[in-house]
Amino acid sequence: MSPTDPTTRTYIGLRQAFAFFNAWLFADRLPDCLITMQRRNRTYGYFAGRRFSTRDGVEVTDEIALNPSRFAECSTEETLATLVREMVHLEQEHFGTPSRPGYHNREWAAMMRAVGLIPTTGEPGGKATGQRVEHRIEPGGRFALACAELVGERGFIVPYVECTDEAEHAARTRKAASKTRYTCPACEANAWAKPETRLVCGTCHQPMLASRRR
Repeated sequence: MSPTDPTTRTYIGLRQAFAFFNAWLFADRLPDCLITMQRRNRTYGYFAGRRFSTRDGVEVTDEIALNPSRFAECSTEETLATLVREMVHLEQEHFGTPSRPGYHNREWAAMMRAVGLIPTTGEPGGKATGQRVEHRIEPGGRFALACAELVGERGFIVPYVECTDEAEHAARTRKAASKTRYTCPACEANAWAKPETRLVCGTCHQPMLASRRR
């Protein structure tokens, strides 16, 4: 196959992004895993420990899945933040103590903050732990700086996004916009706007940060 065919371009890019963030954010200690693309309602990605094995059972590997149906509505930075979020789950699987499936505990929240992603339920005074936890990108944090290097300096892109007809695209755009919450990091006031809108809190004069559900 040509190195420019869609499958190779997509998966080589994801593998390169994984290796890049593993080196920049995790001191290269994360084990390799199987990166897949899975459509799943109400999720941008997920992690599953010990999900796959070779047919003979000798090798077992974890899965990081990304939802390609979300690529079109997300910026490249947001898509990569989802990848790193699931890499944090991979880190906890091998070097920490995960809670029950789907629950985000304090250890995971601390690991997220260590790489520059801020966990929150998205509600005023929302906790960083729970069954459903969003995240936002810390301005000037480790992930933001690493992502700027990967995207801005090294030219990483998500090469393919899902095609939709005009009516479906408009509906998805409206739906995505209605679910994009922005939170003030100081007073935790919330506002809703289109993706990638730059908002400033009128009370605290702080840039408001976008949240994404898992």
